[in-house]
Amino acid sequence: MHRVARSNKIPLVATLGVWLLFAPMPSCDHDCASRIHRAERNLQREIDRHGEHSPQAEQKRHELDDVRRHCH
Repeated sequence: MHRVARSNKIPLVATLGVWLLFAPMPSCDHDCASRIHRAERNLQREIDRHGEHSPQAEQKRHELDDVRRHCH
């Protein structure tokens, strides 16, 4: 059997760690990502319709903040 030298294991372990860090999100995270994306679209729509500092855009900005706070 081929043995891997200890110094060769470090990059392997580091690669595995990075892979686990960026592994696909569970479905609950996917739901959060969808809600955040929807809130961002809603904010952009209100900015396009009423202006960046309009009351409508501010309301959607607060909603986006709430969704982000709830999801993370």
